Amino acid sequence: MKTYDVAIVGSGPAGIFAALELVRSGIHSVAVFEKGPRLEKRRCPEKEGGTCPPCPRCSVTSGWGGAGAFSDGKLTLTPEVGGWLGELVARSQLEELIEEVRKTFVEYGASERVNVPEEERARELRSRARLCELDLITFPVMHLGTDNCEKILARFYAYLAERIDIHIPCEVTDVTVKDGRVSEVVTSCGTFGAKHVILAPGREGAEWLFSLADRLGLPVRNNAVDIGVRVEVPAEVMAELTDVLYEAKLIYYSKQFEDRVRTFCMNPYGEVTTEVYEDVITVNGHSYADRKTENTNFALLVSKNFTEPFREPIAYGKYIARLANLLSGGALVQRLGDLQLGRRSTPERLARSTVRPTLEQAVPGDLSLVLPFRHLSSILEMLKALDGLAPGVASRNTLLYGIEVKFYSARFSLTPSLETPVGGLYAAGDGAGITRGLVQAACSGIIAARAISSSIRRT
Repeated sequence: MKTYDVAIVGSGPAGIFAALELVRSGIHSVAVFEKGPRLEKRRCPEKEGGTCPPCPRCSVTSGWGGAGAFSDGKLTLTPEVGGWLGELVARSQLEELIEEVRKTFVEYGASERVNVPEEERARELRSRARLCELDLITFPVMHLGTDNCEKILARFYAYLAERIDIHIPCEVTDVTVKDGRVSEVVTSCGTFGAKHVILAPGREGAEWLFSLADRLGLPVRNNAVDIGVRVEVPAEVMAELTDVLYEAKLIYYSKQFEDRVRTFCMNPYGEVTTEVYEDVITVNGHSYADRKTENTNFALLVSKNFTEPFREPIAYGKYIARLANLLSGGALVQRLGDLQLGRRSTPERLARSTVRPTLEQAVPGDLSLVLPFRHLSSILEMLKALDGLAPGVASRNTLLYGIEVKFYSARFSLTPSLETPVGGLYAAGDGAGITRGLVQAACSGIIAARAISSSIRRT
C-alpha cells in the first residue's frame, strides 16, 4: 500500500491551492483524489446545445477545478464576503492570503485588472440603497471569465501533475482513523496510507462530508440554508450598479419574517445555466470575458437558520429543488408578472416577455408551487425594494428561475489551522461549511497546507 505525507480529497480551489502550497514548501509526497473527470473531459450536453440528461456524474460540479471550472470566475478580494475564515484567523492574515491568491491567479494567466469601485459613486449608491432598506457592500473584484477559468485550471494541472500524484477519476469513499489520528483514505482505486488528509470536496461533496463527520463523531453545526431563485433582467436595468461595482452585494431583511435575503453571483451580460448535484438539478449563472448576452442575472437567496433537532439542511435544500424538477423535469422559469397574478407562465406568455431567457431549456411553470410561502414572500419583498435602487427589476417581464440552492450547510468545528479533533485530519473549502466562494476556499487550502508543512518539518 502506497503511503503519502498528504492526501487531498477534492480538486476545487481549496484542494488546488493546498497542493500548490505544499509543493512550494518542498513537500512532494502528495496525492490529490478527484471523483469527477479530467478537465478536458468535462463536457456538459446542455452547454453544447442539448438538454440536461442528467449525467451520472455532473461535469459542471465535479472534476478538476471543482464547480468553479464552469463558473464566471469572480474573485471577491475582501474578507467581508465569501465565508467565515475571519472567525478563525486574524483579519490581517486573511487579507494577506487573499492578495496571495490574487497573485497566484495572475501568475497562471489571469488578467491583472481589478474592478475597484470609484468611491464617490459607490458612496452615492450605498446612500440610495439605504433609502430602499438595502445594505450595499462594495469591494474590489477580479473577473476571470468562464472561458478563461478553464485555461488557468489547465495550467494548474500541468504544473502539479509533474510534481505530485493526481488520481482522477478516483472517488474517496472513506477515511480510516487509528488511535485518534488519520491513517488511510479508502478510494474507488484502492486504499492509500496518509499521514495527513485535507478534506476539500466542495459543495458537491458536502453531503458525503457530513456523513463522514457523523461516522467519525466529528462535531458539526448547521450553517444557514440558502434557497432562492435566479433573476434575469435586461442588462440596462442593472447597468448603473454593474458598471460601478461589477458585482453588487445587497442584503435585505424582510418585513414579514425578518429573514435575510441577499444577492449572489451577479453576472453582467451573462447567461443562466444549470448544475446537477447527484439527482437534483439546480440553476446558476455565468458570464464570459469575451462573449456577452443582452441580459444580467443574479441569485436572490433567503438564508434560514434551523435549530435542534433539525440536522439535515442539505436534504431540505434538495427537497425544495426536487419539487421544481418534478414539475418541470429540470429547471423552471416564470415571469414575475405571472407569479404576482397567481398563474403559471406558459410558452405563449413567456414569448410575450421583453426579456428573452438565456436558459432556453427551462420549462415555464409556477414557482409558488415549489418555494415555501416564507421564502417566496421574502423574495418578492426584496425585488420590490431592489426596484427602488434599480428601476425595472420588479418589471412584470423579469424572469425568475428555480431553484437555486447552495449546499454548504454542515460547518465543521476546526482549529485556526483548520484541523479537526482527529489528528492530521483537516477540512477546507465550501464543503466544510467555512467558505462560500473561490477566494476564501483557496485561502483555506493554503492555511491547512501551511499547518501540515510545519508539522512535517517538526518531525
